[in-house]
Amino acid sequence: MVQVFCDPEVMRFSDGIKTREWVHEWLHTCLERYYQAWGFGPYAVVERQSQRVLGYCGLFFFPELDGQAEVEIGYRLIRSAWGDGYATEAVGAVRDYAFNTLSLRRLIAIIDPSNIASIRVAEKIGMTYEKDVMLEGYTYPDRIYVIPAS
Repeated sequence: MVQVFCDPEVMRFSDGIKTREWVHEWLHTCLERYYQAWGFGPYAVVERQSQRVLGYCGLFFFPELDGQAEVEIGYRLIRSAWGDGYATEAVGAVRDYAFNTLSLRRLIAIIDPSNIASIRVAEKIGMTYEKDVMLEGYTYPDRIYVIPAS
């Protein structure tokens, strides 16, 4: 995950690169808080043949986002995995798990409006633009993409 969070290009549409210590704390928080509290969180995206970790894709709970609780599907991959379909495959699998196993009724994705690749991934799995939202600490709004359970 260091290759994900410490790469300036991967983190270009985020709040900047992170330290190794931050990455270790993030992993600990995911295991301690997300899975124990909500039964979900981020999952490793692993290349089948090599078993190399390419990044993460998973579910994140927002207790209050623009006036309501939301579950976001979030994803980030190392640069060498970009453009190979891993993000679309992973996001589709997590979407299906969220709806079919966890019985969630709706998922969102929070995407920087300049991040065309992430917008395409969201649209490929059936998400549509809903609205803009201004997150705390940001100087411009992000876009909210949404998909309801069918």
